[in-house]
Amino acid sequence: MSEAVTHSTTAPVARPELLASLDPLLREWLPRQRWFAGKGRPVTGFSLVAAVELLPPTARLGLLHLLVRAHQPVTPAQGATPHPGDCYQLLIGVREALPPRLAPALIGHLEEGPLTGRTVYEALYDPRPAGLLLEALRSRARIGELRFERDERQEIRDDLVPRLVTSEQSNSSIVYGDTFILKLLRRIVPGTNPDLELPLALSREGCARVPAPAAWMMADLGEETYVLGVLQPFVRGATDGWELALRELAKGDDVGGVGGIRGFGDVGGFSDVGGFGGEARALGRATAEVHTALARALPTVTLGHAQMQLLVDGMTERLEAAVHAVPALRPYASGLRTAFEALAGLAAEGHTWTAQRIHGDLHLGQCLRSPSGEWSLIDFEGEPSKPLAERRMPQPPARDIAGMLRSFDYAAHSHRPPAPGWADACRAAYCTGYAEVTGADPRTDPVLLHAYETDKAIYEVLYEARHRPDWLPVPMAAIRRLAASP
Repeated sequence: MSEAVTHSTTAPVARPELLASLDPLLREWLPRQRWFAGKGRPVTGFSLVAAVELLPPTARLGLLHLLVRAHQPVTPAQGATPHPGDCYQLLIGVREALPPRLAPALIGHLEEGPLTGRTVYEALYDPRPAGLLLEALRSRARIGELRFERDERQEIRDDLVPRLVTSEQSNSSIVYGDTFILKLLRRIVPGTNPDLELPLALSREGCARVPAPAAWMMADLGEETYVLGVLQPFVRGATDGWELALRELAKGDDVGGVGGIRGFGDVGGFSDVGGFGGEARALGRATAEVHTALARALPTVTLGHAQMQLLVDGMTERLEAAVHAVPALRPYASGLRTAFEALAGLAAEGHTWTAQRIHGDLHLGQCLRSPSGEWSLIDFEGEPSKPLAERRMPQPPARDIAGMLRSFDYAAHSHRPPAPGWADACRAAYCTGYAEVTGADPRTDPVLLHAYETDKAIYEVLYEARHRPDWLPVPMAAIRRLAASP
């Protein structure tokens, strides 16, 4: 059942003493969250960006919506310019005590301030606060600085039971009755977020490969607007591409010997191939349909010598920084740099490329296969670590394609024994499927594709060295191959 969304215009959360009382609890709790971006650096303080009382915190159950800026020491990579700190979206429940079912959600007990003696917790674990968010979206509520919008063409029932998805990484999601999924962005920046912008544009184009937004949540703060969350249809029974690929590899149906392949003899003919080859081809078609629709919906640009030189300079700078941070890259630096120099050479000769809006962070985990076999693309936020303006820039579609090709390679090299032949066959099938829709095979522009694959592999090495050292051999296998390529 739905419940009325009410709020007080004199919210106690606006008082600085409440944030001061939360400060020691948040300093301990926030860095432990998967979506916290500042890991490895201490939190030195917080400042309040916005606060809205969704349920009175002095009642039996309170609910606070906070936008809080976390202040941390500046790293050398950020330069000498002071960094304002990342802004995070928090939904904090307030109770006298937590029932056992909410124990994993505990943030802590307040020992001072206006809510002394009460317990605060991650409210998304609690069905009532989660249900209140859906009702606010359904009713297009306005609560303080929060604005809830919806597409009236999509029905949002008021009896959908919420459950928190606990496997999220950079954001949080709530599924409502296997009908909708609400993705709540955690690190918040002002401006037009591609995670809402691009699915809305694709919906207008009638592209069924991306679930059309049913509703969205915004914050209006002065002259700046923040996208806080997007509600989309839930693809019931879907499996993401990464999970499906690993499952197929584990079966051994397509893996023979040390990286051998059975059933993929002719990489150009996949119509009768079982296993993941057919899925890779279908996924290539789905990617092409999304790219084609985005090119129709939003402006495209031509990249000439000057623009491509800037792109190459960025790739080269990332390589140099990675080599400095990960000594294992040093023997391959010269070969890797050659990939970028070759692209710069083509641009200097007068070659041009078309750039358009793309997914921006495409890999197998961003693709869902429905029980009927249809592929969907999700999570158009782009790489959250990059500035919003950069994530919204038109780019060659080859960047998305390279990300997917690297993902096949990742799956193959995470398998024991590694199955590079499986990856080769899937990569070929994916490009074949892409060409069937666009008429242009990505492999016909090998220099551009090779440069983007190299750039992606360098990023992967840096990521694994910092966060998962045990995984470093996976991208390093690609580094050796890419550095040796002509």
